[in-house]
Parts: sequence; structure tokens; C-alpha cells
Amino acid sequence: QVQLVESGGGLVQPGGSLTLSCAASGSIFSINAMGWYRQAPGKERELVAAITRGGSTNYGDSVKGRFTISRDNAKNTMYLQMNSLKPEDTAVYYCKAVVRLDPASVFDSWGQGTQVTVSS
Repeated sequence: QVQLVESGGGLVQPGGSLTLSCAASGSIFSINAMGWYRQAPGKERELVAAITRGGSTNYGDSVKGRFTISRDNAKNTMYLQMNSLKPEDTAVYYCKAVVRLDPASVFDSWGQGTQVTVSS
């Protein structure tokens, strides 16, 4: 099976920085788009940032200018560099990958999430 594992979450003070990683493993033919989503208690899951295999990116309005998404296709790994963190960034951050298992099938795969808490 395909597995996505997030890492790098933790507790940081407002204005601090944190880098998240998402590593994909398993019988993967290729990975198309990848993205970071987050969900705070009582709120809907929202897109944080997304990146195509070719490197095109888009960001949620609330994180533009502060977060940077990137990926290493050779490692099947995606990153999220988070700067100038705010308390409202507190959420569980989830990794999503559009995974191609063979030339004819594509599936969305999700990680289990990593907690990011921004608090003084």
C-alpha cells in the first residue's frame, strides 16, 4: 500500500518558523500533485498550499507570503516551510498526494496529520 508520513510538527511561538515534511512510500509509479491541508478544531479542512510535479504552486490566501511549498520528486517528499507563524495557524496539518500506482490508475492518498501549535 501507499503510505504518507508527515513530520516536523510541534509547538512554536508566534513569529517563529517550522518546516513540515511528507514522505511517500510504497508501490508508487509516480506522484502527480501534492498538497498541504490543515484543520483546526471546529473548522473545515482547508487548502494550505499545493504543488504540481512540475513545480507550479498555489497557496491559500491566509498563508501567502509566509509559507513555501516544495518537493523533491526523486525522494517522493514534499515540504512546507512556515515562517512568521500566527496563533491562527494552529491546526493539524495533513499531507495529500495524487498517487499513480500504475499507468492506468490514480488515487488520492492522505497522511495521518501532524499537529502544529503556535502559542506563547
